[in-house]
Amino acid sequence: MDIRVSDDPAGDAAIFITRKLVNGVRRRGSASLAVSGGNTPQPMLDALAAADLPWEHITTWQVDERIAPDHDPDRNADQLDGFPGTVRLMPVTAKDLRAAARRYAASLPGRFDVIHLGLGDDGHTASWPPGDAEVLASTRPVDLVGEFHGRRRMTLTPPVINGARARLVLAAGTGKSAIVERWLLRDPDLPINTVRRSATTAFLDGAAAATAAAAAPLAPAK
Repeated sequence: MDIRVSDDPAGDAAIFITRKLVNGVRRRGSASLAVSGGNTPQPMLDALAAADLPWEHITTWQVDERIAPDHDPDRNADQLDGFPGTVRLMPVTAKDLRAAARRYAASLPGRFDVIHLGLGDDGHTASWPPGDAEVLASTRPVDLVGEFHGRRRMTLTPPVINGARARLVLAAGTGKSAIVERWLLRDPDLPINTVRRSATTAFLDGAAAATAAAAAPLAPAK
């Protein structure tokens, strides 16, 4: 795993994604991106939206979404409102969520060019709750998760995320330093340690990386 530390991890992550998408369009004629929600990635999404990319050939999916009405504050979808290119939101307002998850799975690319992941204070990522062995072992591309932090979720599963050509994890702030260290030390209780380390790049700020130096070599962002 490549670990990069800088004062602007969100901006560096946007540059990383831009390069992967350009490469995908150049090589295959189209490119695919999946993004997670939360407050941390908003600057990354803003930088991406402003990037000069061949958006007509790029499609963006969601990594996960809360089961909640449209425009509910708990939803991640509004972060992608007006995002360029084609955006495929998870159909979490459908009456039959299991059927909706199957339809969303059928829309996925054979392999994502790049997937963005977050890191929760409890080590979750992609709405995979700690201790939920069922979702971590799921063979469905898209699955449903029971109530977690007050909401049920729809999420991409480990086979899809681990099958991506590239993955990035974005984490910032002192509140993330302890969980970053546990992740890098391969704590088996953390769902994020289900994510394959090869072809995964972590973008951290100095605060998130503060206690991690003993766990893994850290490099300045390129």
